[in-house]
Amino acid sequence: MKHIKLAQTILFVDNQERSSLFYQKIFRQASDLNVPGMTEFNLSDHCKLGLMPNNGIARILANQLPHPQDGNGIPRCELYLYVEDIQLEFENAINSGAKLISPIIERNWGDRACYFADPDGHVIAFAERII
Repeated sequence: MKHIKLAQTILFVDNQERSSLFYQKIFRQASDLNVPGMTEFNLSDHCKLGLMPNNGIARILANQLPHPQDGNGIPRCELYLYVEDIQLEFENAINSGAKLISPIIERNWGDRACYFADPDGHVIAFAERII
């Protein structure tokens, strides 16, 4: 879809400040936007990650869907990030307080990947192509 200029994924979080600090450590960069109700990290020229409090999106959803806080701790998405140095990202995630789910392993889809969880239970994978 060449007409899409930017992909932004927004995670619904219990505590925006806690999640902002966590992702600053994971990405080793300050957020590009941090205002009440939204934190954003520009990850590449065409990819952005946003953090929105559960109560903020609940107002937008206006009772049309369940309140996101009902899913806290349940894996609701996966950020699959291709990186240059998986060992560096693995160690940084451990040091940042991410919960280890699976160590660096060669996967049958052609990647070497490791998996972690953030404070809200969202899954973060760091990967390198093997082939």
